[in-house]
Amino acid sequence: MAKRHVIIGAGPAGINAMTTIRELESEESEITLVTREQAYARMVLPYFIAGEIPEGQVQTGDEAYFARLKVKTLFGRSVASVRSDRNEVVLDDGIVLPYDDLLIATGSSATSLPIQGVNLDGVTQLWTLEDARSLLAAGGGRKRKEVAFIGAGFIGFIILNAAWKAGWKVHVVEIADQVLPRMLDRPSASLVEAWLARQGVGVHTAAKVAAIVPGRGKGKKKVQLQDGSAIPADAVVLATGIRPNLKLVEGTGVRTGQGILVDDRMQTSVPNVYAAGDVAEGPDLLTGGRAVHAIQPTAVEHGKVAGANMAGRDVRYWGSLLINILDVCRLQCASFGAWGRHDDVSLVANESRPVYRKLVWSGDVLTGAIFLGPAQDIAMLNDLGMVKGLIQTRSALGPWKRYLQDNPLDIRRPYVASQAASKLLKMTITGQASSERGYRHQGLQPVAKPNPHHAAYVGTQPQ
Repeated sequence: MAKRHVIIGAGPAGINAMTTIRELESEESEITLVTREQAYARMVLPYFIAGEIPEGQVQTGDEAYFARLKVKTLFGRSVASVRSDRNEVVLDDGIVLPYDDLLIATGSSATSLPIQGVNLDGVTQLWTLEDARSLLAAGGGRKRKEVAFIGAGFIGFIILNAAWKAGWKVHVVEIADQVLPRMLDRPSASLVEAWLARQGVGVHTAAKVAAIVPGRGKGKKKVQLQDGSAIPADAVVLATGIRPNLKLVEGTGVRTGQGILVDDRMQTSVPNVYAAGDVAEGPDLLTGGRAVHAIQPTAVEHGKVAGANMAGRDVRYWGSLLINILDVCRLQCASFGAWGRHDDVSLVANESRPVYRKLVWSGDVLTGAIFLGPAQDIAMLNDLGMVKGLIQTRSALGPWKRYLQDNPLDIRRPYVASQAASKLLKMTITGQASSERGYRHQGLQPVAKPNPHHAAYVGTQPQ
């Protein structure tokens, strides 16, 4: 009898588990995918909101794709309960699905605020595709509108950036005394706030929302602050945080903390039940403990590890690294690992460009970093990838630490000298090279448009 896998959730963790099972299994199994929504990428929603892609391109799989993988899909369905003692899940219509192993990849949900007005039309948490449609509908599609964001964290800024690119007038309200309090330290956040002001974004920090009330005119609203001031808006986005979806495992024997507790195989306290993604509290690379890292790279890695073990392999996860990379109105921001420490750091800051680079050390090992600056200073130099590699491999830099302290803009030489790239090659999740997932919207392939400098670089041959 074929092994029966049930996967709850079609986000990056669930989809990567599904494809990894098919890639690594020795005998073909049955896979059933249960999800309340269609399979789509939440991180792509900002591009849809900004009008850069059509709605269809947010999808991560269509009917033909799942049929090719021989995956039974139950879209628009949810699991009412898990009977771990019977190896069964019960769907919302009472249908029972038996399983040999189960993956819970139910993700997280946006939190709300206990204030008046959160249920008004045009007030959204912007966590789902339906939320994105609701935001676009408020104030009449993509035409110029005024949007207030409550919460200046990573999630809120992803959508804020899309709204700004769409030409909307944007305000952001944050209860903390700085924007991006879980991603940037105070000095780098100050640079972001000044940049936002220059881009015409209204920034209100150390501010608390009292209520959201109807304004003057059809669909208009006002965000009332506790200091008595008010912000006009056509739409309001609540971006005050997320929490793992744990309700499904209540009473199942599956142990939880902040998330579902998993070991380095993504296995829960119930041997044939796995968890992955935002809902899982798994190994942390730097601390050696457990943490919920609700970010896309961790969800992908979790899914691959869980899928490999469900396929019968013995794959161990070294742990996730906290990573946040963000475009703030064309200002690139990134933070890695233990970026909040201040005891042993290398720092470069320039307010006029602006540029901010902070490297955090433990001895001669990089453990954290913050990068901020224009794209040509950050993303185009591959510095983000090299710093991530140095932190992830925990490479001892020896005398190269002093070199980086003296030359903080030159990451390449220490990276090459440390042989971090060779170490990263050995850190494949499943022990083999990743393969193409095999899905493109309407078969479209990415089009590379190298500039003349790139052509000259790759065309140069040694004599």
